Amino acid sequence: MAFVGGAKMERYHRESISQPFFRPGLLVICLVVVFTMVMYPALRTLGFQLHSALTGSYIPGHHSIILINCPNKQIARGIGRILMEGKLAASINILPESSIMYYWKGEIQDATEIILFAQTRTSKVQKLIEKVKSVHPYDIPEILSFPVEYGSLPYLKWIDEAVPAD
Repeated sequence: MAFVGGAKMERYHRESISQPFFRPGLLVICLVVVFTMVMYPALRTLGFQLHSALTGSYIPGHHSIILINCPNKQIARGIGRILMEGKLAASINILPESSIMYYWKGEIQDATEIILFAQTRTSKVQKLIEKVKSVHPYDIPEILSFPVEYGSLPYLKWIDEAVPAD
């Protein structure tokens, strides 16, 4: 009886050694999983764009509105023009002078400022912020980004046409 079991064991051992360590099926599955993980951000974006194109719906967060404070109208217009010429914003709104109170170096400050709104793609927000920082006269300019959840689809499409994708 021990001899029969030993023969079976020897045959099983020879078969397992002769099989390749990686089976082709396992290798293909591993490659697909790795490829999917690496490509997930691009595939997700592509899926959203395809869904949006087929259904005519909007993808929340695809566009942003940027709020920028400026010390006067001339600087606001200059920053706005730089953003428009750089194709970083589809449009710029410059609001009239507003009053502001803030802490600066431990003291309460009272001032007037101009508020600038820029409409853009969310993918351009970081470039827009860097550009504003490079030309803004303040040490710490107020630059805030707000994602657009919903809006007029023709208007949002116009933003896409005015501001090229990365």
